[in-house]
Amino acid sequence: MRIHLGLLTLVGISLLGVVACGSDSGTSSAQASSGNAVTIKNFAFGPSTLQVSAGTSVTWTNNDQTPHTSTAEKSSPASWDSANLAPGASFSYTFAKAGTYTYHCNIHQYMTGSITIH
Repeated sequence: MRIHLGLLTLVGISLLGVVACGSDSGTSSAQASSGNAVTIKNFAFGPSTLQVSAGTSVTWTNNDQTPHTSTAEKSSPASWDSANLAPGASFSYTFAKAGTYTYHCNIHQYMTGSITIH
């Protein structure tokens, strides 16, 4: 009888742990941010997606140890290219029209991001 009661207690505690871990009260890193700054660090743009209003200037700051760029994809509604940003350097671009703008680093093409203007 003690073995069954101990087993039931263990199963109950395990289920409580699963239920507690399954809840999500925070925000996901995959969700778009609403600030106007993008940090370049560890060979990634952060946040990778951003939402801002038309007329907002977005600033990319290179906090990595190597140069990077912020360069619009050809399919984006507007074109920009920061040229090489040395470590510690920044670049800003003002988005005038609504739309989704995708971009990449010309040096490290796998680094990508997007900005949605509303």
